[in-house]
Amino acid sequence: GMFDSPFVRRAAISLDVLGFAFEHRDWSVGAQQAEIRTYNPLGRVPVLVLDGGEPVIESSMILDYADNLVGDRALIPRGGEARRRALRSIALSIGAVEKALQIVGERVFRPQALWHAPYVERCTSQLRGALDELERSEWSDDLMQPAITLGCVLTYVHEAAGIDLAPWPGLAARRARLEALPVFAKYYRPFDAPVPT
Repeated sequence: GMFDSPFVRRAAISLDVLGFAFEHRDWSVGAQQAEIRTYNPLGRVPVLVLDGGEPVIESSMILDYADNLVGDRALIPRGGEARRRALRSIALSIGAVEKALQIVGERVFRPQALWHAPYVERCTSQLRGALDELERSEWSDDLMQPAITLGCVLTYVHEAAGIDLAPWPGLAARRARLEALPVFAKYYRPFDAPVPT
């Protein structure tokens, strides 16, 4: 997949942080749909193809697979309250980016005259609700999965959906710190809107 996808990006950053080497194919879900479908029948990225040829689909499955390989170095705590807090932060981040994707889809694939304004407003309200809650959350400086996911999501929300992060100064500052890290820079690609077909 391409690194302007928050899902592809969070998988790549996580694999790198955990010390896994991998070969990256910069495939577009539009242009390389047939190739992607040979590994994931949904035609979605990321897909991690193991050395034996088994495809591990979806970023959450890839991250779970990697965490299970590293044991105590996992990027999500193994259990208890710490795990629930981490998963909640990740769920809010993923929920926010799913709403951003819907907004982007409306803007990219439909002429502006056909945008369904109430739908876009509802998605924007849901996205803002998630960001409000993430702004109120406590964050550590550890580069664990909640932070990796949040950084990738905030960049997509800002660049692709055009959401100004000024109302969430804590999140804006956290995004700036994360994007300044070499591992985030290594897997960055500016958002490139797909061409409608």
